[in-house]
Amino acid sequence: MVRKRSNILSGAGSMATSPSNSINLSAVQSIRKAVLLAFAVAGIGFVLVGDSSWSSGTFVHEAIEYFGLLLIVFCICGRMLCTLYIGGRKIDLLVAEGPYSMVRNPLYTLSIIGAVGAGAQLGSFVLAAVTGAVAYVVFLLVVLKEEQVLLARFGKTYEDYLARVPRFFPNFSLWKDLEKIEVNPRLVRVTALDASVFLLSIPLAEGFEYLHDVGLLPTLVSLP
Repeated sequence: MVRKRSNILSGAGSMATSPSNSINLSAVQSIRKAVLLAFAVAGIGFVLVGDSSWSSGTFVHEAIEYFGLLLIVFCICGRMLCTLYIGGRKIDLLVAEGPYSMVRNPLYTLSIIGAVGAGAQLGSFVLAAVTGAVAYVVFLLVVLKEEQVLLARFGKTYEDYLARVPRFFPNFSLWKDLEKIEVNPRLVRVTALDASVFLLSIPLAEGFEYLHDVGLLPTLVSLP
């Protein structure tokens, strides 16, 4: 399939990728993964001694969990849609169509939503909000560095994009689509698999809840 783009974006995309830019972004992504891993470990540490103040099986507890599941599914489907447009060309091309026409970092926005959904699997509003906030801060630090790299790469074109499109919160009125896109099925599958890691929060949360319910784990902290 042939992908149609505006002349100015095509011109920007024809430039060779700077090795230093790739190195900088690789370092940032490594830090992001390390920080997220650290918070994941901290989260597991909490659930060993903490639980939701809403008992398992109650309406509120189950409603929070199901709402979180909807957020996780939305995250997975949304990230797959974004991959149809970005196709692994985040540095080679300035993609400004589809989800990228209404928010600059839809993949990160969706990951934040997925993090909220994962936190909600413990049946707590507070934990859902905390996991979302942590994800937001981590991705904000990454995006601030990425913006510097992309600004140096695309110049005025990216400046205009920064001024027009929000960073994390979509402006749906800006939606702009393409007639055709070139799809890389492998990248879509990889994206779906990566995003599906949020689903692991479901059996993990259920397991910890069971251990708390039967008294094998202490409940020293209860959060609404």
